[in-house]
Amino acid sequence: MLPHKHTLVVVATVATLALAAVLAAPQADLASERAALLSLRSSVGGRTLFWNATRDSPCNWAGVQCEHGHVVELHLPGVALSGEIPVGIFGNLTQLRTLSLRFNALRGSLPSDLASCVNLRNLYIQRNLLTGQIPPFLFHLPDLVRLNMGFNNFSGPFPSAFNNLTRLKTLFLENNQLSGPIPDLNKLTLDQFNVSDNLLNGSVPLKLQTFPQDSFLGNSLCGRPLSLCPGDVADPLSVDNNAKGNNNDNKKNKLSGGAIAGIVVGSVVFLLLLVFLLIFLCRNKSAKNTSAVDIATVKHPETESEVLADKGVSDVENGGHANVNPAIASVAAVAAGNGGSKAEGNAKKLVFFGNAARAFDLEDLLRASAEVLGKGTFGTAYKAVLEAGPVVAVKRLKDVTISEKEFKEKIEAVGAMDHESLVPLRAYYFSRDEKLLVYDYMPMGSLSALLHGNKGAGRTPLNWEVRSGIALGAARGIEYLHSRGPNVSHGNIKSSNILLTKSYDARVSDFGLAHLVGPSSTPNRVAGYRAPEVTDPRKVSQMADVYSFGVLLLELLTGKAPTHALLNEEGVDLPRWVQSVVREEWTSEVFDLELLRYQNVEEEMVQLLQLAVDCAAQYPDKRPSMSEVVRSIQELRRSSLKEDQDQIQHDNDILL
Repeated sequence: MLPHKHTLVVVATVATLALAAVLAAPQADLASERAALLSLRSSVGGRTLFWNATRDSPCNWAGVQCEHGHVVELHLPGVALSGEIPVGIFGNLTQLRTLSLRFNALRGSLPSDLASCVNLRNLYIQRNLLTGQIPPFLFHLPDLVRLNMGFNNFSGPFPSAFNNLTRLKTLFLENNQLSGPIPDLNKLTLDQFNVSDNLLNGSVPLKLQTFPQDSFLGNSLCGRPLSLCPGDVADPLSVDNNAKGNNNDNKKNKLSGGAIAGIVVGSVVFLLLLVFLLIFLCRNKSAKNTSAVDIATVKHPETESEVLADKGVSDVENGGHANVNPAIASVAAVAAGNGGSKAEGNAKKLVFFGNAARAFDLEDLLRASAEVLGKGTFGTAYKAVLEAGPVVAVKRLKDVTISEKEFKEKIEAVGAMDHESLVPLRAYYFSRDEKLLVYDYMPMGSLSALLHGNKGAGRTPLNWEVRSGIALGAARGIEYLHSRGPNVSHGNIKSSNILLTKSYDARVSDFGLAHLVGPSSTPNRVAGYRAPEVTDPRKVSQMADVYSFGVLLLELLTGKAPTHALLNEEGVDLPRWVQSVVREEWTSEVFDLELLRYQNVEEEMVQLLQLAVDCAAQYPDKRPSMSEVVRSIQELRRSSLKEDQDQIQHDNDILL
C-alpha cells in the first residue's frame, strides 16, 4: 500500500492528465474541422475564401461560426463555388447546425457523408446546378427545420419520407424536375412550402391546400387552391348558400302585387330626395369655391386649430383630407394683419426662386380649393388647386425660432438646390406669425403611404423594378444634397419624406428644413430612423443620413415600418431584426411577401439587403458614402435588367 503522500501525488497526476485530455479533444476536433474546410476550398474554389491556413483559427474565417471549439455554422452564399462537393468533408463537420451554399454553381449530387451532420437544422442549397434524386439520408436528419433546395435540377419522385422530418417548418423545392404526385405530408406542420415549376401531377393534398396558388403553379396539379380536379364537387358551403339564395329568390317571386307597388313608389320618392340633396350640396360647394376672401376683413385667430374650428374643419391627421380653403386664407390673413406696416407691404407677395414662373400669387392661394395632406415634422401640408394655374403643395411651418434674415438665408440655400430627384421648392412667404413654403405637388403621395397604406384586395403590388427604382432615385437625391458641401445633410430621411410622381419616380422632400425649427419639433422626428450617434436631432451628419437611408432600404425590402409593432414588442429596431434573421439564413422571411413572387431577382434583392445592412452599421466609419450607395444600386439594377434581357432572348430562341 502506497503512503498517503504518494497517493495524493498519483491522484493529482491522473487528474491533470485527464484534464489535459479533455482540453486537447476540442483542439484535435478543430484541427480536423480546419482540414475539412480547406479540403472544401481546394475542391470547389470560391472568390472570397481567402482563409489564412497558417495562423488563424477557422473560427475567424469569413462565413465560419464556432461554439465551444466546434464549427457549427458555415455560410458561403454567392461566392462562386463550382464543381462537385467531394465525399469526406462533412464527416469531419459533424457539429454543423446551419449550412448555406446557395447562389453558387455546384454540380452533381449532395455528398453522402452529409448524413453525419445529425444536428443540422438549416440547409440552404438553392440556386445551384445540383442533380439526382432527393437523397434519402436527408430524412435521417431529425433536427431539420428549414430546407431550401429550390432552383436546382433534382429529379425523381416526391418522397413521402419527408414525414420523418417532424420539426420541418420550411420546405422549398420549386424549379426542379420532380415528378409524380405530392404525397400526404400529414406529420408535418409547415409554415412555408413551394413546389412550383416542377413536373408534378395529381391533386394537392388536403393539408397543403392552405398555401397560395404560387406554391403550386407550373405543374399538372389540380385541387385547391388551383382549379377543381375532374369529379370533384364544389364546396358544400357554397352549395348550401346557393340553395339558400334560390329559396330566397323563390320567396321574392311570391311577393304580392301590392308589396311590389309599394317598393316602387318608395324607391321613386327616395331617388327624388337624393337628387334634391345633391343639387343643394353642389350649389353650396360652388358658392364656397368661387367666393373671394378680403384679407383686410378676416379676424385674426389665435391658433391654427382655432382657424380650422372657426371654419368648421376638423384637425386632420396624416393621410387625411378635408376641404380647408378657408384655413389657407386665414393663414394669409394672419400674415397680412399682424406684421405692422412692413408686413402689410409684403402681405400679398410670395418670394419665388430663380427663373420660376410667377403663375400665381398669395391672393390666388386665397381663392384656391385645398385639402390637408398631413401633419409632418415641420408643419401641416396642404394641396392647393388654383383656379388658373398649377396644383401646388403648401407647407405651413411651425416652431420657427430664427430671425427673418437668417430664415431668408437658409431658405434661399434650399431654393437653390436643383436636382431631378428632389421636390423643388418654388416659393416662400415670411411674416412674424406665418411662414409658408410652396412646392410642386406629387400626385402619388409618399412611399410610406404606398408601402403601409391600402392592404386590401384592390392594392397594386410593388414589384422589384418599382422598388429598386425608388431606392435609386432617393439615393441620387441624397447624394446631390451631400455634394453641396461636407456640412450639408438632410437630417430627416424617412419614407414619408420620399414622394412619388405618377411614374413612381422618387423625389426627396423636406430637405434643408431641420435647421429652421426649434427643439419642440425634433423629439419624434425620426423614430426608428435616427443613427445611434445622433444626440441632437437638429445636428445630423452625412453619415447619419446614410444610416437613415439604410433603414429606409430595409423598410422598402421588408415592407415593415421601423416602428413595426411586432418588432417593438421585443424592443428590437428594424436593422437589428433583419440582421438577426439573416444571420439564421431565413432570408425569405425578411422580404416583403409582395417581393417573393419575383424569384428571378432574388440575388439582386439579397445584394440590396446587404447594402442596407452596411448603411445601417452601428459605427459611422463602417458605413458607405451616398456616392458608393448610388453606384451599388445602379450596378445591381443593371444586373437585373441584363438577366431579364437574357431571359427574353432565351425565350425568343426557344420560340424560333
